[in-house]
Amino acid sequence: MTLPILGPISLSGFAHAWWFLFLFVVAALAVLYVVVQRARQQRILRFANMELLESVAPKQPTRWRHVPAILLVVSLLLFTVAMAGPTHDVRIPRNRAVVMLVIDVSQSMRATDVAPSRLAAAQEAAKQFADQLTPGINLGLIAYAGTATVLVQPTTNRDATKNALDKLQLADRTATGEGIFTALQAIATVGAVIGGGDEPPPARIVLMSDGKETVPSNPDNPKGAYTAARTAKDQGVPISTVSFGTPYGYVEINDQRQPVPVDDETLKKIAQLSGGDAFNAANLEQLKAVFTSLQQQIGYETIKGDASLGWLRLGALVLALAALAGLMINRRLPS
Repeated sequence: MTLPILGPISLSGFAHAWWFLFLFVVAALAVLYVVVQRARQQRILRFANMELLESVAPKQPTRWRHVPAILLVVSLLLFTVAMAGPTHDVRIPRNRAVVMLVIDVSQSMRATDVAPSRLAAAQEAAKQFADQLTPGINLGLIAYAGTATVLVQPTTNRDATKNALDKLQLADRTATGEGIFTALQAIATVGAVIGGGDEPPPARIVLMSDGKETVPSNPDNPKGAYTAARTAKDQGVPISTVSFGTPYGYVEINDQRQPVPVDDETLKKIAQLSGGDAFNAANLEQLKAVFTSLQQQIGYETIKGDASLGWLRLGALVLALAALAGLMINRRLPS
């Protein structure tokens, strides 16, 4: 929760939790207050003539007179939370990440079940993704069919990626594993030259395909898609797969209608093996929504931010209320 004046007062952890030992002091003060109040009451009862006291003494607000002390204790609790270094989750743009777009350009991408065609829809959605991606992220592009080609090395120049997307050409066969291995090589190359940290920059592969791998026929072969996904997992590079199309897609080959149904299961397993996420889309709008979601995941990272200021301000406010209540109710500051 965030209040306009107080700031964030949410919690997701504590940087100096040992400060909570101060709560024993707060508890001791509360016990001391109760003991003092009871001792004072005993002294009054012991030495006062009750009939005379009731006739001359005004009615005391017995319950309300404890409000200042209660507020004082609450303020001490709030200050203790502040000293413990509360944190809250903060999303900040990534500046060192590498994202490789790997796009299937096999003949099945000619299918028009995703209008105007699977490939055209992928091009439009990928360009939107490039525009929305955090400016500091290095974005690269790979197209694959029977072989994989790096069209754009990872760069912050979005125009280079969008221009290359416009020039994609269809080709025969589908070597998904080779596309992934090529992306991993591009990530390793750029990671060796990007500075700004002791570790390689975080990386992600976004694989766009209608799913069916044809080269090799077994995805568990050394160059197969599943083997590549396991390698990506070992290198700490999750793969987000985007499958688009319907079970009813087809292409015309030699005047013959050839079914090319979308293969969601293959892409889901690639994502699972790599530690990534799988998405699917049956039309252009769904595809754009998928890429918007990916941009939010990839373009930002969540870190722990300091949230102590809000608790300090809240504690100061309660402390001021304790002083005001003491002056108004007991005609003195709380003690």
